Amino acid sequence: MTDTPTSRRSFIAAAASAAAVPLVGKAQPANRSAPKMHQILRTAFDSGVTFFDAAEAYGPHEVERILGEGVAPFRNQVAITSKFGWNIDLQTGKRLPGLNSRPEHIKLAVEGMLKRLNTDRIDLLYQHRVDPAVPIEDVAGAVGDLVKQGKVLHWGLCEMGLNTLRRAHAALPVTAVQNEYSMLWRGPEDKVLDTCQELGIGFVPWSPLGVGFLTGAIDANTRFADGDIRKVESRFEGANLTANLALVELLKKWSVRKHATPGQIALAWLLAQKPWIVPIPGTTQMAHMLENVGAASIQFSAAELAELGGAVRAIKVQGARLPDAVLAYSGVESPPRH
Repeated sequence: MTDTPTSRRSFIAAAASAAAVPLVGKAQPANRSAPKMHQILRTAFDSGVTFFDAAEAYGPHEVERILGEGVAPFRNQVAITSKFGWNIDLQTGKRLPGLNSRPEHIKLAVEGMLKRLNTDRIDLLYQHRVDPAVPIEDVAGAVGDLVKQGKVLHWGLCEMGLNTLRRAHAALPVTAVQNEYSMLWRGPEDKVLDTCQELGIGFVPWSPLGVGFLTGAIDANTRFADGDIRKVESRFEGANLTANLALVELLKKWSVRKHATPGQIALAWLLAQKPWIVPIPGTTQMAHMLENVGAASIQFSAAELAELGGAVRAIKVQGARLPDAVLAYSGVESPPRH
């Protein structure tokens, strides 16, 4: 794979959640959450985690600040990622409508990231979503300038169209793609993973635990609070939820078989798909972080992996992974450069 900063032991990063923002819900006030999150980050590092994921949109800005503070004592021993692309006010952090990947905005956004992260470089910088108004070659050019300045070491894309990925990689070699991928959403198996393998690009699954679903914490009686995105995802509604619980039952059986938790089985399955896949589950709970780290020690024989994979494929997940208004930002192709 292309010069990727990720490693097999470091998959549990996701400072996106672990630093300040719960898996779903509003960010906690920094004065209450920061010390707890710093402790989780330190313990994660002590447990072998070396890859931490953030974005200017998380908070907004708050996760980067807490991550920068939390990893300061061991900054040079870890890789930090962040993301640009949503239209976020550079000073206030206010979320404005739409996307913004104009080259001049990218460079200013990265300056803010460096300050909040308390670092001189971002190890892996993603475009959070493809801006349909800016050719990807112009985006690559701006990132390339930042690479030349030493402010960015690697770059990647999230939830992009495949033609855009090829164009981006031709303009400036792409290190990693970040897309949703789990037993609950296996869309990347269609074409994205094959394209990454062809081009030598690493793959970083977000929401590898299916927004908590694959941990077994949700059942047919679960009701979601206002503001919880799962409340507006059809895969968690009524009959769809009931049908999809077949995945949880499968994971529970395998957790007994492998002396693990359902969530650990889900993560270990992802790790077993390709040697260049690095999932990033997020949490605000120390116990959950340690549980997730433990998934790295679970191994499947070839026969076990084939059996589990066949059982997963036999379960047809019901409902959409995201609301239509959010899905509209995925799979977008960049406009041509004239």
